[in-house]
Amino acid sequence: MQSTALLVLAAQGKIDFSTFLFANVGDDSEHPATLAYIREVAVPYAARTGLDVQELKRRRRDGTTETLMQRLNRPDTRSIPIPVRMANGAPGRRNCTADFKIKVIGRWLRDHGATAEHPATVGIGISLDEIHRANRRRSESHEVIEYPLLDLRLRRDDCERIIAEAGLPVPPKSSCFFCPFRTVDAWRHQRRHEPKLFALSVQLEETINRRRAALGRDAVYLTRYGIPLTQAIPDASSSDGSASEDEGACDSGWCMT
Repeated sequence: MQSTALLVLAAQGKIDFSTFLFANVGDDSEHPATLAYIREVAVPYAARTGLDVQELKRRRRDGTTETLMQRLNRPDTRSIPIPVRMANGAPGRRNCTADFKIKVIGRWLRDHGATAEHPATVGIGISLDEIHRANRRRSESHEVIEYPLLDLRLRRDDCERIIAEAGLPVPPKSSCFFCPFRTVDAWRHQRRHEPKLFALSVQLEETINRRRAALGRDAVYLTRYGIPLTQAIPDASSSDGSASEDEGACDSGWCMT
């Protein structure tokens, strides 16, 4: 939502940014609706208005690409880069944003001339209602971070209005489809309306726990309830609607495409 609003504002000449970077954590990891919006709406709109949207991917030293799902399913992976929930509901350590977003963008910036002496100006789509997220982002030596939406005193509702008035559809909320920070309502929607994605999420949780069991470690989960996903998010016929939808969110700003 926020970054799409920035794209519109740049097209209207209200902010001075000409290149937009989308760090794709993987076609097998990003929510399909996010990928569709970027490729079918944002990229064509940018092309029509003289802007550039670059889709970036994480690359290994040998030049091949790596997706977040591939990392999670690698047999030799001992750590979990996504913030899975411990048995008590607390999130684990998270490296996915750093490895698949921040470092990927940083490499592109350096490859295109950003240095400590001549840093790139990097705008991040954090709106006024999320100002606490801006305080948690440390700038790298090759960049100067700006928050155009904060400068313009714009909130998420304003972003939605800006996008709609430009004649664009309002984008869906972006995240990996298996992200443990997803709300209960989002998980329910996935089980009811995106059964293939839900099955893949269940499969991922089971794969992680098989590997942890082999290492003698406790099970972890994709929700805060300390039980497998199929039990935490029952099907519509058995759901009592009592679970809270007030859950955490990715707080870096870099997950916003």
